[in-house]
Amino acid sequence: MERALLDKRSNYTISSILSVFIYGNECTKASAQSCGECIQAGEKCGWCTDEDFLKQGEQKSTRCDEIEALIKKGCSKASIEDPRGTVTVNKNQSLTDRTQDGVKLKPDQITQIQPQKLTLDLRSGEAQTFNLTFKRAEDYPIDLYYLMDLSYSMKDDLENVKNLGTDLMFEMQKITSDFRIGFGSFVEKTVMPYISTTPAKLLNPCTSDQNCTSPFSYKNVLSLTADGSQFNNLVSKQQISGNLDSPEGGFDAIMQVTVCANQIGWRNVTRLLVFSTDAGFHFAGDGKLGGIVLPNDGKCHLQENMYTMSHYYDYPSIAHLVQKLSENNIQTIFAVTEEFQPVYQELKNLIPKSAVGTLSSDSGNVIKLIIDAYNSLSSEIILENSRLPEGVSISYISHCKNGVSEKGENGRKCSNISIGDQVTFEVAVTAKGCPSKGKSETIKIKPLGFTEEVEIVLNFICECECHEDGIPNSPACHFGNGTLECGACRCNEGRIGRVCECSKDEVRTEDLDANCRMDNGTDICSNNGDCVCGTCECKKRDNPEERYSGKFCECDNFNCDRSNNKLCGGHGRCECRKCICDANYTGSACDCSLDPSTCLASNKQICNGRGTCECGVCKCTDTKFQGPTCEICPTCPGVCTEHKDCVQCRAFGTGDKKDTCEKECSYFNLIIKKKKEELPQPNDQPYINHCKERDANDCWFFFTYATKNDSTVEVHVAEELECPSGPDIIPIVAGVVAGIVLIGLALLLIWKLLMIIHDRREFAKFEKEKMNAKWDAGENPIYKSAVTTVVNPKYEGK
Repeated sequence: MERALLDKRSNYTISSILSVFIYGNECTKASAQSCGECIQAGEKCGWCTDEDFLKQGEQKSTRCDEIEALIKKGCSKASIEDPRGTVTVNKNQSLTDRTQDGVKLKPDQITQIQPQKLTLDLRSGEAQTFNLTFKRAEDYPIDLYYLMDLSYSMKDDLENVKNLGTDLMFEMQKITSDFRIGFGSFVEKTVMPYISTTPAKLLNPCTSDQNCTSPFSYKNVLSLTADGSQFNNLVSKQQISGNLDSPEGGFDAIMQVTVCANQIGWRNVTRLLVFSTDAGFHFAGDGKLGGIVLPNDGKCHLQENMYTMSHYYDYPSIAHLVQKLSENNIQTIFAVTEEFQPVYQELKNLIPKSAVGTLSSDSGNVIKLIIDAYNSLSSEIILENSRLPEGVSISYISHCKNGVSEKGENGRKCSNISIGDQVTFEVAVTAKGCPSKGKSETIKIKPLGFTEEVEIVLNFICECECHEDGIPNSPACHFGNGTLECGACRCNEGRIGRVCECSKDEVRTEDLDANCRMDNGTDICSNNGDCVCGTCECKKRDNPEERYSGKFCECDNFNCDRSNNKLCGGHGRCECRKCICDANYTGSACDCSLDPSTCLASNKQICNGRGTCECGVCKCTDTKFQGPTCEICPTCPGVCTEHKDCVQCRAFGTGDKKDTCEKECSYFNLIIKKKKEELPQPNDQPYINHCKERDANDCWFFFTYATKNDSTVEVHVAEELECPSGPDIIPIVAGVVAGIVLIGLALLLIWKLLMIIHDRREFAKFEKEKMNAKWDAGENPIYKSAVTTVVNPKYEGK
């Protein structure tokens, strides 16, 4: 046996922290009166067993709180009851294939899921997590039952199915060496209006020229067998039948095939049911048309391999079929014609581990359809659990091939699983409260379509360990009126009070209420609690961090002075409405810091020597200075400008103060450097100013000004000046003249180029017009010849 103890504590999230301050936590809300009630309130709840833990006025339920809160209230960790759940693995056989060490195992010896049995001890609200591993075994046995619609429209299909046994057996041998096949047929319920009940039609429901068998609901033709030729022989003897309506009674047949395991011959192996039809289906409620109102009972009613109760029980519902198919680990393949594909696709979505294939008009592709559907079904693993006890929940996270992980409903399944592939599911079981009154429960998890399952025994932690050590009728509980259990009294029936000091009949008497009034006032328990047996029990606040206390509930820990919207400035604790400050803090709201480090300037001086440190804040004595350490002076000139003249006169003997240099400029130590690169860098001293100033000759000089820790001033000056050089006139004039000349030449060249382009365009235009000219060769219409010809009319040519 392997045993794994899981001790998990959830981290606070932002939302949970906010909920604690706004609404209170689940532990304090429970108002638990015993350790058992406390640990059932939530996984973070603990119970303080220290008998001296409660302060005056606090209720017994104050012992129940989150662990950190109890420790803050003064309960030692050793005195806190906080039982944790465990996971115990009871059976953990290794995964196997069909062949182990050269020996072929029996189907019930093959192991595809691990572990096989566990025991969980569940604490309320605490999830217990374990891993399930699944591996598809090679050469796993298969039972396949072919259920066929034998209504008249399936006549041509029957001819092709007659040789299905040996052909399918040959193909399935490529997948498994242990394959069995069976055959059944169905038509419809044998009552009106589904079939014609006239004597002639009962004998032959088809037309007179067709030889059909009598109608029937479901018939088991051949139980599962490894003999393919026997399948061919029996199926070849089958005859078509007929009915009146289009939907068929296939659901009756599926139900009988599913629940009649002995008659069909199902083994505890992969079970496939091929449902072949070219029509729709009747379901629950349709039986009323034939006067059948009794719901289907989901039991086997085969006599001599015939379903005998079709006229008595209604069709099963889809949900009823899903339940029975799942219970019997049967995977369904719907082989239907293309016309009814949409209908059976919707049905497939309702039936887990089912597939739909398109059947050709004569069922010629049925073998390929079955092989493809089997490969599709066997490549998907879906976990299913039995019904959970009330108050118990379960969640899954799948870890499939190629590192793919899913949560929620998708966490139950993995796809594209090949033979030999191994996948893992992370399963978490959580209980709320104390389900089943503490009695053990058993649930089962199994992969759909497989007979193997994982058994999980659930034990519920409803009491603390200290419960067993309780002292009945303890003298500590007011003369034996209760059981001293886990540091508190659990009162006997009819007794109440922190130590069971009162009976319920004495709770509201004027004499007892007088003991709950402070200074003989009128307010009972300062209006912050209830008077129980003459003793104040203070009210609880929504925020578990806030509480009332005191004999008369006159104290609290949340009505002290605040600073920056924080109780006691965040630097103390509130006790009985007064702040008790932490070290280095004082004031009514602990908002005055005694630590001078916040007033320390960058030059290590307190407030730069220009103020005093009060409550951790600089108060500048010189009003022209301001800032966190009195370092800012908005009206003062800059350091560089202020000391420029003195540095210039001492270093170079020039400037406005060269005549009064010794008198006015001896307040600093001068150090000369050759180049500005040799001046101190910003990191060399804690407080240093780098300056660059211009002299009367427009030359730049460089220096640094620094105040040291002993308040002395040190100035470093670079001897090397940076003076601007004058412009070189000749190159400038030459450049301007050359530029003008070049620009002129460029303009002339551009003009010349434009003229050449223009002339060429004009000449080309002239040539084009010349070519297009047409000269007219006709006579001038206003021209008259100078010669006139006259003919003598008398002249005869003689």
